[in-house]
Amino acid sequence: MIDVALSAEDVWPAQDWETLALRAATAAIERTPNGDILTTPALYEVSVRLTDDAEVQQLNAQYRHKDKPTNVLSFPMIQADLLESVGQNSDDGEVLLGDIVLAHGVCAAEAAERGITLADHATHLIVHGTLHLLGYDHMVEDEAEAMEAIEIDALKSLGLADPYFIRED
Repeated sequence: MIDVALSAEDVWPAQDWETLALRAATAAIERTPNGDILTTPALYEVSVRLTDDAEVQQLNAQYRHKDKPTNVLSFPMIQADLLESVGQNSDDGEVLLGDIVLAHGVCAAEAAERGITLADHATHLIVHGTLHLLGYDHMVEDEAEAMEAIEIDALKSLGLADPYFIRED
């Protein structure tokens, strides 16, 4: 089963972010070969931190050597090729998949630019971050296309539009 541990700084507006994060993570996971994570007796945990740009900038500089804030950072705790067996071999039946961190200012600006709500954009970024925790990446074109297809399908299941669709005006 999956659990989301959420922490939010005051810069994020009041909302049920924990339910939103759980729905986003679940939608992402169930569309991957790791979908059995949702039904296994082991508890898989995703940590989601909603914070400010300064904290994300610090993490981005420390771990990615990019001294600027970004919308989302993901920190997987398990190698993707070990995901299948790790839940079965966990002593206490608990597995931390990893951490997802979102920067409020960057996310709010991107949402406004796209004409969508902060909640909808955060949902997309949590789906995206969850896929990174499962080993997905977008460094090469075919991997990016596969990851985007899962994101689009997960968001559609949550009633959200394709974030990669480009409107021709």
